[in-house]
Amino acid sequence: MISATTEPAALSVHGLTYRYPSGDRPVLADLSLQVAPGERVAVLGPNGSGKTTLVLHLNGLIEAQVGTIVVGGVAVDAPHLSEIRRSVGMVFQDPDDQLFMHTVRDDVAFGPANLGIRGSERDKRVEAALHSVGATPLADRHPHQLSGGERRRAAIATVLSMDPRVLVLDEPTSGLDPLGRRELADLLSGLWMTQLIVTHDLPFALATCPRAVILDAGAIVADAPTRELLSDAERLDRHRLALPFGFDLAPPDQ
Repeated sequence: MISATTEPAALSVHGLTYRYPSGDRPVLADLSLQVAPGERVAVLGPNGSGKTTLVLHLNGLIEAQVGTIVVGGVAVDAPHLSEIRRSVGMVFQDPDDQLFMHTVRDDVAFGPANLGIRGSERDKRVEAALHSVGATPLADRHPHQLSGGERRRAAIATVLSMDPRVLVLDEPTSGLDPLGRRELADLLSGLWMTQLIVTHDLPFALATCPRAVILDAGAIVADAPTRELLSDAERLDRHRLALPFGFDLAPPDQ
């Protein structure tokens, strides 16, 4: 009899606790979260709930004090940081943090070049990343010539060229108009890799993520299908979250 093998979680956080040196209470408190390969999960929560601190732990930008983080079976710790930073792609709130070269193409090529990838292999990665976010026509433009939505796509391409297993996005709709938000939702829904999307934009979370968690006071206080979670107005109010006035949660076919 051949025993079945279980694919490891794309992301596993267990018992994560973190206190800043100047703080009198933990920012993260015994936090645990499992994300399956290919899953898209929204992380919701009020300001100060610990969302950014969690994100910075996921590729080792902050070292865990208590608890463990594992990505695709590899621990996020000092001996594995190079591998982890290739596996976990971070898209920060401000695209300009990731766009600093003379052209979008150069920005997208920067990460692979840092890994020592040269020549045709690097070019293939760059073209594939640009194509996947619909940014091929932007390749030879200066990032400062782009609209907010175009800069966001370019920033995502800089991460995709590293071929990550997990994509982490921090407030990806910040500064986008309604059309830009819709285009970004379509883009992310079409990507194959595991995604963790930190956002205050509840309709965007509904459009992109079948599952959502609420983080408050450093702990996961709710974990459910996104539509179910957002349908609980009392729970949203308890954690200082709210849908836009008049927003209809009914599925599109109803």
